[in-house]
Amino acid sequence: MDSSTIVIDHLLRKYKADQKWNRIAIEQLSDEDIVWSPTPESNSIANLVAHISGALYQWFEVAYFGAPHIGDRSKEFERGLQMTKEQALELVKKSYDSVIQVLEIIKANPEKLLDQPYLNFPTFSSAGLDNQSTVLEMLLHQFRHLSSHTGQIIYIAKMRKGNLVWD
Repeated sequence: MDSSTIVIDHLLRKYKADQKWNRIAIEQLSDEDIVWSPTPESNSIANLVAHISGALYQWFEVAYFGAPHIGDRSKEFERGLQMTKEQALELVKKSYDSVIQVLEIIKANPEKLLDQPYLNFPTFSSAGLDNQSTVLEMLLHQFRHLSSHTGQIIYIAKMRKGNLVWD
């Protein structure tokens, strides 16, 4: 097995695990829990799910599946963002399914890890990524980024429910 296959398989396992942990935590919550935030300045689970969705959409749906680019993602962090538990579960599934699909495509063509899918897009720079970024850089960056939000979702869920059931 070559190193690119090892990296792709590892990322697949990790993204699938994050999807699972988000799903298990959210399933145990109510609609009220989804929109609750610990302080007026803090994000709710609704904000975090919207942000995960926006990040995966921007970095993978646009580049790989030709989805239209959304210029203003500030709505992800609006105070009072409304979302039901079912909407949160659907958005988590759809968002992670998209990056998992990209990884499955790349697994069949590991050389695509070095592709630079944003070369022909308008110039941008975001959190250390830019038009020159490779697919590998995007995958690694988003994994680190999204794992922190998974931790925040679990933390907020524990604040609301105490112990969660993990199976």
